[in-house]
Amino acid sequence: MQTHFLIETTGPGLYEFTDQVRAFVRGKGDGLLTLFVRHTSCSLAIQENADPEVRSDLTAFFDRLVPPSDHPAMAYLTHTYEGPDDMPAHIKAALLPVSLSIPVMAGHPALGTWQGVYLFEHRRRPHRREVAGHFA
Repeated sequence: MQTHFLIETTGPGLYEFTDQVRAFVRGKGDGLLTLFVRHTSCSLAIQENADPEVRSDLTAFFDRLVPPSDHPAMAYLTHTYEGPDDMPAHIKAALLPVSLSIPVMAGHPALGTWQGVYLFEHRRRPHRREVAGHFA
């Protein structure tokens, strides 16, 4: 079984789509759900969904780790014509997962109590992101 999830983003940050994942696998028994983001400037994450400060702290950490290309520390970058957030977004996507495997047990993703499934947007402007899902 295959599907795709559409996630509308408004800028950098983690966008939870756990409810969409749960709805897709509901009642489908046991198996493995594979998620794959079809873009090169965002990534996927399984992360805490209880305290929103976790999401803002992760975003802030990766912004410090890989600042925009107009930051002096990034002067070596040559791919800059799509804006100062573009190449750093590609670097973040290379460091973080672009696919996830989630066990499904009795039609429910085997996530922990505080775990959620997120698209991690690395670009500043809004995007419509697509995540391919495959359940077997």
